[in-house]
Amino acid sequence: MFVDRALITVRGGDGGGGHVSFRRAKGLPKGGPDGGDGGKGGDLVFVADPGVNTLLDFRGVRLWRAEDGEAGRKKQQHGANAPDRVIKVPPGTQAFDAHSGEMICDLGAGDRFVVAAGGRGGFGNEHFKSSTNQAPRTSTPGEPGEERDLRLELKLIADVGLVGLPNAGKSTLLKALTRADPKIADYPFTTLSPQLGIAPLDPARRLVMADIPGLIEGAAQGAGLGHDFLRHIERTSVLLHVLDAAPLDGSSPAENYRKIRAELGEYSIELAERPEVIALNKIDLLGGQDAGERALQDLRGELRLGADHPVIAVSGGAAMNLAPLLEALWLQLHDADEVMEGWKPAP
Repeated sequence: MFVDRALITVRGGDGGGGHVSFRRAKGLPKGGPDGGDGGKGGDLVFVADPGVNTLLDFRGVRLWRAEDGEAGRKKQQHGANAPDRVIKVPPGTQAFDAHSGEMICDLGAGDRFVVAAGGRGGFGNEHFKSSTNQAPRTSTPGEPGEERDLRLELKLIADVGLVGLPNAGKSTLLKALTRADPKIADYPFTTLSPQLGIAPLDPARRLVMADIPGLIEGAAQGAGLGHDFLRHIERTSVLLHVLDAAPLDGSSPAENYRKIRAELGEYSIELAERPEVIALNKIDLLGGQDAGERALQDLRGELRLGADHPVIAVSGGAAMNLAPLLEALWLQLHDADEVMEGWKPAP
């Protein structure tokens, strides 16, 4: 199950209390105070682990807290500091104060952040001895750990985000390009949550790809999966527009491309200007490679695309032209300045 939001309470461990005791030993009838200080409470730490891709662990578990520090002991023994509690979260996790809305942290892969600090340990009576107070019977309790309510949100971090209308074949294409195994069916909104996959080009190169739920008109205002869709493509570096070469509703690939572009632009100008590759999908249904190339030229003409605009006829179901598609995406990702020169996203 993909979970990308959670409300939780985090609390650092309390500091251990200071100890009150007096040294008693043979030959030392007037032994002084020897109560030790308490140990520090553990910090609660978020670590962004690339092996985690959902906030599912936070579902149903509201309170997350670290251990308390150990109390001080006699013979000036300091209580043990509590270990930090490390919580793994997926890269792309943002933590906000649930009341003020202030962003606490925004974690990329490998980042570490203390979301709730542990309290300091209290002082034992040995700490209070002086020339005028040689037998103090005073100690202090440990400080309470920091506590706060957090709202967690996950925005996927991927090299390539697949966008397109429902039934454009994004999930099938992702499965063909990567080892991902998304649910695939012949009805709209088969994909209800983002799916990640890794596409290897060769032993030294790979692309992290995200299949996002299908986009519909009005998504920028929250229609359909709306903002849940658009939020997850904000952090992708390159957009892969997947177009159905032969839509069953009688629309054209160019018309559907413009719908997608309009929603992206209404949501975010920056997102709409991101580097893109267009994949004209399902060309096997047109009758083969030649028919696919003709459809590709028709699409270029209708959208007035230049020859340097990356548009590739592919088929996820028949595994056609997948290698050229990956190469085009790689160029966009790593040589964006050179590849982008001379072309802009189609209107």
